[in-house]
Amino acid sequence: MADTAVVDVPPVERQLAFDMARRAIPFVPVVLLLAAIGWGGNGALSSAYAVLLVLANFILSAALLGWAARISLTFLMATALFGYLGRLALITAAVLLVKDQSWVELVPLGLTIIVTHLGLLFWETRYVSASLAFPGLKPQRDE
Repeated sequence: MADTAVVDVPPVERQLAFDMARRAIPFVPVVLLLAAIGWGGNGALSSAYAVLLVLANFILSAALLGWAARISLTFLMATALFGYLGRLALITAAVLLVKDQSWVELVPLGLTIIVTHLGLLFWETRYVSASLAFPGLKPQRDE
């Protein structure tokens, strides 16, 4: 039986998910204002719901990947693929559950889900370190 070294690794997935949520906070009022201008109060409520769905999706993803990473690499890859499909199904179900409610405007809801997902992912690439020395977020420089 081969000896395996236990390496203390920071919770990278959780760090990234909560960093994305933290970076989203300043933009949420702008998104809600734009939705309110275009679709009124119901548009703002729909966009707020969409932002909550996106942030919950990222946090759920981090939790699943962090859990799977402790089991095995194969399990991690399977969780990444099937977890993605499952989370898409959850978002779809969450939208279908509210689509007929009086406060839901589907256009700002859908636009906010898409733009917020892509925007946060692209924005976060500026802060991710792809190095073994600093897994997760890049170290902050004191400037």
